[in-house]
Amino acid sequence: MTDALKRLSEEGVAIWLDDLSRKRITSGNLAELIDQQHVVGVTTNPSIFQKAISSGDGYEQQLADLAARKVTVEEAIRMITTADVRDAADILRPVYDATGGQDGRVSIEVDPRLAHHTAPTVAQAKQLAWLVDRPNTLIKIPATKAGLPAITEVIGNGISVNVTLIFSLERYREVMDAYLAGLEKAQAKGLDLSLIHSVASFFVSRVDTEIDKRLDALGTDEAKAARGKAGVANARLAYQAYEEVFSNGRWAALEKAGANKQRALWASTGVKDPAYKDTLYVDDLVAPNTVNTMPEATLFATEDHGQITGDTIAGTYEQARAELDAVEKLGIGYDDVVQLLEDEGVEKFEASWNDLLKSTEAELERLAPSEG
Repeated sequence: MTDALKRLSEEGVAIWLDDLSRKRITSGNLAELIDQQHVVGVTTNPSIFQKAISSGDGYEQQLADLAARKVTVEEAIRMITTADVRDAADILRPVYDATGGQDGRVSIEVDPRLAHHTAPTVAQAKQLAWLVDRPNTLIKIPATKAGLPAITEVIGNGISVNVTLIFSLERYREVMDAYLAGLEKAQAKGLDLSLIHSVASFFVSRVDTEIDKRLDALGTDEAKAARGKAGVANARLAYQAYEEVFSNGRWAALEKAGANKQRALWASTGVKDPAYKDTLYVDDLVAPNTVNTMPEATLFATEDHGQITGDTIAGTYEQARAELDAVEKLGIGYDDVVQLLEDEGVEKFEASWNDLLKSTEAELERLAPSEG
């Protein structure tokens, strides 16, 4: 066993777990991961909750109580998911206190069906923050066109945000701009900027999955040589953008007022292609002040054989740009790929949410007390 996870933490990468379930909370597993595997945060999404609740493990009693109260299926899901997030936030509270609010965070996502609607996203973000009622919560808002003004509004209300489903460099810059605009709004209201935190979840593996599929269809030697490079290259150029934005004059004024940088978070870091090393999106994306949210399998693979050799992003920007250009020269349009991935990301989360609605509704009906 290596202590690669400790080394990763020392290099400035916060290790978050991309999974949550009631069993993980009640069994002591989450506390153990915090203690043994250097985990300092948790992210959830509609797919994670769909998988957890559909397994039924630990949810039966609450579902029975909700059925007895005859709540709607949507209210039932909100009660169940916010309970899990609240409990996870309590377990992570010592980390939150020890890191001045930077880590010890648990994310919960607005209803994915609202992804293209600004006002309802803002309203639900406020409701989720109120329902969970823990200072170490992050409300997840997708980086759609409609999501950008919602991010500004929610940050402007002093609510910490995890911006999700970022695939393109242009959209990432828009996300950082939305965050800064939100901080400026909060400042104008007299809110304490030091209490507002944010991460920007930049997705990695899905970029390779889509581009590799197109490269394989070409089948040329040049196409084969370009496989498995775009995801890391895209993320490295995102970090370059992060460095630029958080060193300019606009940021300096906010930092002086106590604001926190919006950290880049590497999401979708589980390797999908068995031809690649299973720690690829951890080993090759080490840089200060970042977060890597890992599925459990990736976490343990990194612990076992991760190669953490220091900062692996510094000095790579020219090469990363060349690797993305090489893909473009083969006729694979970057803008087309990232827009498709954003659209698919929203659709997948919506599909998971709809599956969750259906399975929860069936459980509520099954557990409903007979009349009389």
